Amino acid sequence: MAKNSSLKYALKETDWFLYLTCILTSAFGALMVYSATRNKALDAGTLLSRECLIMVIASAVGIAACLVISFLDYDSILRLWPIVAGVCLLLILLLFPFGDGPSDRPNARCWLPILKLGDTKVNFQPSELAKIGFIITFTAHIEAVRDNINSIKNVLLLSAHALIPIGLIIITDDLGSAIVFALMFIGMMFVAGVKLRYFAVAIGMGVAFVPLFWTKFLSTFHRQRVLAIYYPEALSAYDYDKIIYQQQRCVNAIGSGRMWGDGLFKGTYTQTPGGVPVNESDMVLSVVGEELGFMGCIALMIILSVIIIRIAVVAKQSRNLTGALLCYGTVFMIGAQTIINIGMCLMLLPSIGITLPFMSAGGSSNMCIYFGIGIAMSVYRANRDRAPVNFRLTNISTPFAET
Repeated sequence: MAKNSSLKYALKETDWFLYLTCILTSAFGALMVYSATRNKALDAGTLLSRECLIMVIASAVGIAACLVISFLDYDSILRLWPIVAGVCLLLILLLFPFGDGPSDRPNARCWLPILKLGDTKVNFQPSELAKIGFIITFTAHIEAVRDNINSIKNVLLLSAHALIPIGLIIITDDLGSAIVFALMFIGMMFVAGVKLRYFAVAIGMGVAFVPLFWTKFLSTFHRQRVLAIYYPEALSAYDYDKIIYQQQRCVNAIGSGRMWGDGLFKGTYTQTPGGVPVNESDMVLSVVGEELGFMGCIALMIILSVIIIRIAVVAKQSRNLTGALLCYGTVFMIGAQTIINIGMCLMLLPSIGITLPFMSAGGSSNMCIYFGIGIAMSVYRANRDRAPVNFRLTNISTPFAET
């Protein structure tokens, strides 16, 4: 009876709406990646391309881990913050001697090789796991100083906490992830109740720091990407065409789909190798737009918004600030990546290498995002009120029993 009761509550207290919505979104993403890499797989004589296969396996691992994490007490997860911090920091530091980068950025150190099968490398991107680690450690830090969070000392220490991973990731040339970390930091500080005057000071310092950041921290490659969007006149015609090519092709593909799209597996750009570079990952929106049209893009934005809003509702209903911060950290992570990715696909923002949550190929991002979802589901489970249990004790012998 006790086992049945425990199972009943376990099923009842699981946020099935969030869980199943995320799974369906991942399935949609896998379908789009399959379409983007379909011809590559056919040419190789396989059912699934390497990118699609890794995405499916990583998502499946993440989905299983998500459910397991949801059964853990989030306070217990929070108490593991020293281990979480140590593991994430170690993985990032390992990038410096062993890290690898994309072919067009040989100096980048974004991925950590973990396995090699013939000519195929299996890499892990530590920054994806570090995002979840940051949510946990930063929540623990805020919880420790919450009674005096607006003291200058605590605000500076919290800022230093964020600047460590941001700085290390900028050095590895993963600017997109660094921006996501910064937005998560700002959002969580706001939720924690840090006074607006500190944000005003930070904005002023940020504006003053822009020239130094532009000249000393951004590579020529990143500066050209920014100029291509906001000041193309500063680039030569050759450099502009080279830098903007990927984004321009993405916009062309999305526009060619019009209202309802060309049909699944029928997109001209999508089904042409190199039609839109990296359309299985950063530019996966081009596949949705071309083959499913404007309505497909709207449906995707709605479903991602539903996931974000659902987690925000769980945060709002949390019984304490700790649970709320854990959820809002995931909200800011998914929200920031969604806005940045869609913005760069539509040529509203520079291309900085950010995946679209649940949709883009990439084992690290598809697995780790479910860790954040699992923590949010743990908070949801803790918010549930169990009904009182009726029971009767029998065959109890006491000195006061009637004779």
